Formats: sequence, C-alpha cells, structure tokens
Amino acid sequence: MKAVLIEKAEDTQSVSVKDVSEDQLPDGDVLVDVAYSTLNYKDALAITGKAPVVRRFPMVPGIDFTGTVAESSHADFKPGDRVILNGWGVGEKHWGGLAERARVSGDWLVPLPAPIDLRQAAAIGTAGYTAMLCVLALERQGVMPGDGEIVVSGAAGGVGSVAIALLAAKGYEVAAVTGRAAEADYLRGLGAASVIDRSELTGKVRPLGQERWSGGIDVAGSTVLANMLSMMKYRGVVAACGLAAGMELPSSVAPFILRGVTLAGVDSVMCPKSDRLEAWARLASDLDLGKLEELTTELPFAEVIETASKFIDGTVRGRIVVPVNP
Repeated sequence: MKAVLIEKAEDTQSVSVKDVSEDQLPDGDVLVDVAYSTLNYKDALAITGKAPVVRRFPMVPGIDFTGTVAESSHADFKPGDRVILNGWGVGEKHWGGLAERARVSGDWLVPLPAPIDLRQAAAIGTAGYTAMLCVLALERQGVMPGDGEIVVSGAAGGVGSVAIALLAAKGYEVAAVTGRAAEADYLRGLGAASVIDRSELTGKVRPLGQERWSGGIDVAGSTVLANMLSMMKYRGVVAACGLAAGMELPSSVAPFILRGVTLAGVDSVMCPKSDRLEAWARLASDLDLGKLEELTTELPFAEVIETASKFIDGTVRGRIVVPVNP
C-alpha cells in the first residue's frame, strides 16, 4: 500500500512516499480503507521534524482520516461502515491516515454522521472538531450570543476558520485575529464581524487590559493568550486549545480573581468518546457545509511532504484535505 513514511537513522530523519506492506500496520481490531486524510499543523511538525511529535519510528503521519471499514472484530463496527478518526496519538505513536489503509482500535472511531460525507468529515477533521469542542466549552460556561464579541486567534487557520463559521451561525459576533491582513475578506466571508491585527495581542502583557470580549478561542498560547485573558470582560471565558506561539503563559492571577475570568482547557487528542459524539453531532447540525467548502483545499498525496513546511511558515489558509482512495 502507498504511504507517507517518516524514518529515522541515528539522528537523521527522512520522509518519503513509499510502498509498504500491509503486514507492517500496527495492531488494532478494525482495518479501514482510508478515503481521505488531511494535513494539519501537527502533521507538518512531524514531517518537517521541527518538533518531536513522532514518538516511534518508522511512522505514518496523518492525525485524521475518514474511510470505510474493511475488516472488524470490534462489536460496534462491521465491514462497510463509514468512520472518522481524530487524534488518539495516531500519527505520533500509532500509524496514521496518510496511507491507503489504517489498522486502529475501534474505540477510537466515530461513525460518520449524516448529512456529512467522507470528504466533508476530513475537511472538518481534528481542526473543526477541536473548534466545536471550544464552542461547547464556551456554551457550558454560559457565554451567550448577546453577551458581546468572541475573539478568535489564528483565525485564518483550520481551527479558527471553522470556529468563526460555527460561532457566526449561532449568532455570536466574532472578532477574528490574524497576522495576515490579506485574509480579511476571507474571514468576513466566514462570518467575522471585525478583523484584528495580531500585533494587538503580541505586545507587553498588562495584568488587566481594557475589557473588550465576553469570550475567546485561542490556538496560540503565550503572549496572545495572556493578552486575551487580560482583556476579557467580567466573567469572560477563554477556551484554549493550541500553542502555535509558544507553551509559556506570561500572565498573572489578576483576570481570574478580579474579573472572574475562566480559562477552559480543550484537548481533542484524548477527549472521551461521549464528547466526540456530541461534537460531531453538533457539527452535522450546525456547520454550514457551503462555508466548509470555501475554507477547504485539496492537496494531491504526492505533494504532502513539500507542503508541510508552509504550515510552519504560517501561510496555510483553512483546511487541507488529502484524497487517498476517494
């Protein structure tokens, strides 16, 4: 079968598209014919070696895939079922979706919800599913559309793009943060009410800034998240799901004890299946599939490796879908 394979000899990593034997697939009780995979920031880190994402070598990257069950000994799935996989260490510790077949635990799979098809589910992928988890986190903390603007960092990326579309569809007023001024029309097309230059959130962090937003979704971490927290309105909520700008958080306790701000951590990798099912059910009902198509680009399998570096450079817009066996 065809696969993107990351290999390592001593301290040197190499990546290539290879024909590998199906016998090399790791253990699992469900074998899936992969229809679509994706290219994500984490995949780009793995392929370029810019961060120690891969825990075992050789490794097939691809933290997302959709496809059809070929073989199963898992009680919940049978041949012919259409399924989605996001996270669970796939592409890091367990071979991922950038191959024609994948063998995984059935506990990691989610049934494809109508009316979404396999390509659309891949376009949503971990980024869109994470965005939905963030929206759910805001809702659970009581943030309502009439409370004020929701600020979204990394707005032109995968998580940010889907988050804007989801929030706007529910009637929230969205402020989109980007370092790419040329993406302003794209972001407004997704539903952003305003576009903010990233520089407004990368300056020196004050314990408390001007109250601006009732909620936020952050993919950056570091100074961006710290500034976002300092500018939350009283009892504002920030859902944090990324570290594109760094793992540190140069903040203070001031937003939490003087304004009652909540920082809600969102993890999509090991998220319990019940939450995954809720998120995918909401995506099926809430996400405008026309908007999804606008933020999706198809990438030929053969171009995955050379495109990975663009993620690291921050020049990728929206979601990238990779047809494997469409």
